[in-house]
Amino acid sequence: MNPRRRELLIASGVWLVLGGRAWALPSAPRRLALKNANTGESFNGAYRDAEGPIPDAMSDLAVFLRDHHANKVGPVHIDTLDFLADVMDAVGQSKATILSAFRTPATNRMLATRYFGVAEKSQHLLGRALDVWLPARLAEAEQAALAMRRGGVGWYPRSHFVHIDTGPVRRWEIDGGGLDDMLLGKLPPHHILTEQEMMRRYHAYARHEFLLREGGQ
Repeated sequence: MNPRRRELLIASGVWLVLGGRAWALPSAPRRLALKNANTGESFNGAYRDAEGPIPDAMSDLAVFLRDHHANKVGPVHIDTLDFLADVMDAVGQSKATILSAFRTPATNRMLATRYFGVAEKSQHLLGRALDVWLPARLAEAEQAALAMRRGGVGWYPRSHFVHIDTGPVRRWEIDGGGLDDMLLGKLPPHHILTEQEMMRRYHAYARHEFLLREGGQ
């Protein structure tokens, strides 16, 4: 990476993690177009180029991928961003919605008490994991991610998202239907949610979480 870029990243306070693949720099800028389902924030632009990670983009992504429950910024793993970009390219999707990224230990413990399938030693704690929704070809994205063998891939067909991480290579599938059915009713087989449906679903999750926290349910 360009030494000047490294100095700028350190000065900006971004904890940037470079994996083995990060040194194979692209000849053209790599881009992502992302929306955060929880905050409504977006990122749309290049995050790295032939000289390495782009400092302003890394700072923006660190904030974008923060733990919104605790409002804490975590590390940014270039390998994880590249994994997501490659999966999106593989299935021809130009946009993605991020459902969960970095988590503090307190947030991870809280989620583990609410939802089945939240791992105690989750890669989200390291900033290595992303839970992602795509507007189309989500099942194909899971298969593409598995074929890349770049880390963990979790498939949540009823909740309509894919988990990817750059931890050990492994895979799992969780049909977390209980909460979905309770909040929103059953969906027809093979139904892919629109972005509006996904946002309504996560707003329902947020309200359910609030009621639990306030003792209202």
